[in-house]
Parts: sequence; structure tokens; C-alpha cells
Amino acid sequence: MAAVARSRAAIAGLIVPGLCVLTFSLVVPLGFSAYFSITDSAGFGEYHIVGADNYREILGDEVFCRSLRNVVLLIAVTIFLQNPIAFVLAAVLSRLSARVSRILRTVYFVPAVLSLVVVAKLWVDVFNPTFGVLDKLLRAVGLDALAVSWLSNPRTAVAAVLWIIVWQGFGWALLFYYAALMTVPRELEDAARVDGASWPQIYRHVIIPYIAPVIAAVIVNDVISSMKQMELIYLTTAGGPGQLTQFLGVYLYQKAFVTGEYGYGNALSVVFVVVSLVLSLVVLRGMRALAR
Repeated sequence: MAAVARSRAAIAGLIVPGLCVLTFSLVVPLGFSAYFSITDSAGFGEYHIVGADNYREILGDEVFCRSLRNVVLLIAVTIFLQNPIAFVLAAVLSRLSARVSRILRTVYFVPAVLSLVVVAKLWVDVFNPTFGVLDKLLRAVGLDALAVSWLSNPRTAVAAVLWIIVWQGFGWALLFYYAALMTVPRELEDAARVDGASWPQIYRHVIIPYIAPVIAAVIVNDVISSMKQMELIYLTTAGGPGQLTQFLGVYLYQKAFVTGEYGYGNALSVVFVVVSLVLSLVVLRGMRALAR
């Protein structure tokens, strides 16, 4: 009995600190956010309970709907464009010599470790219509009609912002896929080849099912990262032009701390958490169905 008591005490000693951190860093802030979401608080001074008025306003908020569409578009781009390219490139790197693979992995991973401020400044300068490298190259080859103000032109702003985000995050997907591919036992591939399987068949029926948990983790991480995308948007376009590149993180920040609509900003944050959970669960269920 003494041993059991000591074991329970040890388990409690390991679990309780983590629960306390989780409670005070996540549960309590969410509780305060949910409370202020039903008020007309400006962040200071007196405020009143307004019930579900803020949530009803969100339903008709065009900027919120646009920011949600941009998030969904970013999720689609990362899942159906960034991830397949990262996977194929990781598969190629896993077949190269260790030295060449190490050099290329380092090159591809550099954007992921750069400061977001540096990344934003770099691409703002590249896309600059006056002295930007991209427009200068287009003019140099006679494509003057394509030289535009990429981040302030309504036709190109969203695509330019998505490119910056994908470029900065590409290295993480590549790294995870490369690490997963290196754990696949070569015996499985050899057995599949002996059975007459082609390389596409080996990847489809052997390798991808084997690393399915890693693929699911990468995709869920992409969904969460897309939902909370803020810094690069704020530093490049701040949601402009005309709120076309607005994302949920930037929008709720602007509402809560710039325009003084603290209660409404908290309502947006509650919706943000709910949408993130729903999308993550949908993706997880989809990945489980594909893994079967």
C-alpha cells in the first residue's frame, strides 16, 4: 500500500504542475475572453453585458467572412500544393548522398529560421513596384504589363501574401517529411520491389501508410498555423488593400486593440478557437479515413 501511495504521489507530482500551467495559461484566459465577448467593453472603463449581440454582428461581418475565406484558401494551398511538393522533394533528398542532402536541406530550411520581420521586409522590397527585384526583372524581359504593385494591387495582393507565407513555412514541412521517410525500413521497400511493385505503388501502398501519422500531424499543424497567421500579414499588408488580405488573427487584434472594440474582439477570438477546433477535427477524421 505504501508503494502504491508513493506511486500515486509521484504521478500527481508530475501531472499537477502541468495541469496548473494549462489552467492558468489556457483555460483561465479563454474564460475571461468568453466573458468579455458578451460585453461592449472597450478595454477600459465601464462596460455592459450585451448578450449575444457581438456574435450576431459577426454573422453579418463581411470582413470576418473574407478573413475566414482567406484562411480556408491558405489551408487549401498548404495542404494541396505546399505539402505534395515538400513530400516529393523530401523523397528525392532521401535518395541522394548524405552530403548533398544535408546541403540542400539547409538551403530549403533557411527561410523557416529567419525572423518574421526579416522575411516581411525582404518580400515587401522584392514586391516593391519602384525598386523591387521582381518588377525590374519583368521589365527587363519586356513584360512591363505584368509589373504591378503586388502587395497593394487588389488582383495580386492575396496571391502575393500566400506566396510569402508558403515560402517561409515550406522548410518545416520538408523537414518533417524527410525525417519520416528516413524512418521507413528499407526491408519493406525491398519486399515490395520483389513482389513487382513500381515506385509509385511502393509510395502509395507502403511508404505513405507507414508515415501517415506524420502526414496527419503536419496537416493539422498547417491548419492551426493558417488559422493563427498574423505577423506576416500585419508586417506586409496589415489586411489591405481594402481588407482583401485580412486574416482572423490580424482582424481580431485590430478590433480589440486598435479600434477599441474589445468585447467584439473577444467574440472573434472565441469564434476563432471554435473554428480552429472544428477544422482540426475534420482534418484528423479525413486523415484517419485515408489511412484505412
